[in-house]
Amino acid sequence: MSAEYPDFRLGTVLATSFTATLTERRGDAVERIPTAHRLVDWLAVSGLAVSSCTTAQLEQARELRESIHAAATAAALGEPLPAPALRVINDCSTRGRAAAVLTPEGERRWRLSSPSAVQDALGVIAADAISIVAGERDGRLALCASPTCEAAFFDTSRSRTRRWCDMNTCGNREKKARFHAARRANPGSAT
Repeated sequence: MSAEYPDFRLGTVLATSFTATLTERRGDAVERIPTAHRLVDWLAVSGLAVSSCTTAQLEQARELRESIHAAATAAALGEPLPAPALRVINDCSTRGRAAAVLTPEGERRWRLSSPSAVQDALGVIAADAISIVAGERDGRLALCASPTCEAAFFDTSRSRTRRWCDMNTCGNREKKARFHAARRANPGSAT
């Protein structure tokens, strides 16, 4: 990864990892795909390598990202899914021509129609979002408990009670804040 850009937050679920390319949505937002080249980088590390991306495709990707975030947030809250978000997700899903292929190791990968097929990659991401919002996968959509993040994430923990989108970032930050608040409240106590 380039030192000039923030690291990607990669999870095990493609669609919610994609929404994590914009973090700290309720604080000082951090855009992790600020350029078309950075989207190419994210797609590559996510198994959807493309050779190039235009500025228009980057904007389309960001529109899909925000639509997935809106639909996942509504689903996590048990609210009706927003029609504009559904249109974007469905359009991206139907426009892509990627094909699922099986590797010799028994893993599913995606074959894009051409090395520069950003639309195919976005179609794969949209299809993944559809499967999690529709409840087709084992897990539940939840929102990060961090007041500055509130990212939608897919909880596959055994108890389905995960509170943080990522324990290494939001979870640790919140635990540190509680620890420091407790120390300030009780300066003489040993911790």
